[in-house]
Amino acid sequence: MDLQLEERVILVVGGHGLVGSAVVARLRAEGAIVVPASRHAPDGIRMDAADDASVTAGIAQVIADHERLDGVVVAAAPSARTLDPDRNSDPEQVVDAIEGKAMTFLRVANAAIPYLVERGYGRVVGVSGQGAFVTGNITGSVRNAALIVIAKNLADKVAGTGVTVNAVNPGIVTPTPQTDIPVGIGGQSRPSDSADLIAFLVSPLAGAISGESIAVGHRVRGVANL
Repeated sequence: MDLQLEERVILVVGGHGLVGSAVVARLRAEGAIVVPASRHAPDGIRMDAADDASVTAGIAQVIADHERLDGVVVAAAPSARTLDPDRNSDPEQVVDAIEGKAMTFLRVANAAIPYLVERGYGRVVGVSGQGAFVTGNITGSVRNAALIVIAKNLADKVAGTGVTVNAVNPGIVTPTPQTDIPVGIGGQSRPSDSADLIAFLVSPLAGAISGESIAVGHRVRGVANL
């Protein structure tokens, strides 16, 4: 299927991480002009998504270099494996985790959306996680849930403008996912699984799909409604 991404300019923030690098590769395979961004970018642009000025400058640079911007993917967040399990309910860790994931997404989206709205077209996708729907880890739940809620608010704000905003929610991402899916847990998935979904969501074929929170891998087993 042709996703109609040929020559479309897509910024991938966190484009050198596990999921982000898979997204970059997938979009480039579709013919998109992909600009990876991170604090220590070996290619693409340098962007500190925790800094408003850096984000604004980075998006301006992409537009100046390519004379357009068609979509933004935000996959920039520390891995859940870097969080201290002994501090899952520690307010300081929770706040830091929200900043590292949800506020990063909000900061980038806020900088890109006015330009996309002015053009009358654009795609914004944030990578959250199925941890948003599982109790037992306040840090993991809140940082993911916050991103999902932000995405829905932004989608509602730009409804009807030609700009869409969505979140994707992988479970554990690993090159070798297990096929066993215990009750109360989301299915594991490959980085490429998230990349495939994101490639569709940033394509014109996604149409008016907006404000959605879509699982990657088996959605939490044993739960009928999230």
